Amino acid sequence: MTDLDLRLVRYFTAVASHLHYGRAAAELHIAQPSLSRQIGRLEAQVGARLLDRTRQGTRLTEAGEAFLPHAHALLRASERAGAAARAAARPTRITVGYTAGLIVTPAVRTLRHGHPDADVRTLHLEWNEPRAALLDRRVDAAVTRLPLRTDDLRVTILYDEPKLLLVPLGHRLAGKESATLDDIDGEPIPRFPDPEWDAYWRIDPRPGGRPAPDGPPVETIEDKLECIAAGQAVAIVPAALYAAGIRPDLTTVPLRGVEPGHVVVATRAADRGRLVAAFRTAARDCLSGPDPTHRP
Repeated sequence: MTDLDLRLVRYFTAVASHLHYGRAAAELHIAQPSLSRQIGRLEAQVGARLLDRTRQGTRLTEAGEAFLPHAHALLRASERAGAAARAAARPTRITVGYTAGLIVTPAVRTLRHGHPDADVRTLHLEWNEPRAALLDRRVDAAVTRLPLRTDDLRVTILYDEPKLLLVPLGHRLAGKESATLDDIDGEPIPRFPDPEWDAYWRIDPRPGGRPAPDGPPVETIEDKLECIAAGQAVAIVPAALYAAGIRPDLTTVPLRGVEPGHVVVATRAADRGRLVAAFRTAARDCLSGPDPTHRP
């Protein structure tokens, strides 16, 4: 079989995403007739029809359904290969990722001062992106929170971070000096799709083995905040996230009797580059948690 043209594979994934040649062509900035011809070329290379056009629109054939996950894997592998080559060719570049509420500026400033020849970049990551971003080489180091799968990564705890209870302003616990898990025993808590993250931040199971109450399913921090503001749930959150400024219709209550969260620096386990090592040192030396005596 002829070697697959990755450009054609990318065209196919665009059509499969939209199930519409016109919208895919607009995304790819090519003419629709040209896109149709390119898909035909890919089908000839693969040796099977991947897409069918019907009166209802475009749909994947059985062969297309089977090919799609492999197409995505091919494109990801290509991106990783290119990133690895660029990293080897340009050892003076490093990208530092960070998640919501975490400040990396002191460590980045220290790294730039110690390595003025380096191109030091930063990239904000969503709560569930650090591991994938490291393995895909979008970032070379990430400052984030546990839980985090550590296989293929080198993870070091930087500091502990208190956990707070986040509630709407009119909640019965708003304004209290503190609260415990018993105080929210029947309160729903938003559920995230990642099981480990969900269990960790809902503290599920609770002490004694009882399950944490279910809450509305959410996929983003913004959705979680909306649920809380609407009175549908409360949440357990890291202190720095609230300190970053969430929204004026929410407030926090210190949560007693729970283990603190942990902020970490993570890098690829096999990466021994000088800039990565230097950033790990800078992170340990320069990054610290919120003042435990300060109440948001």
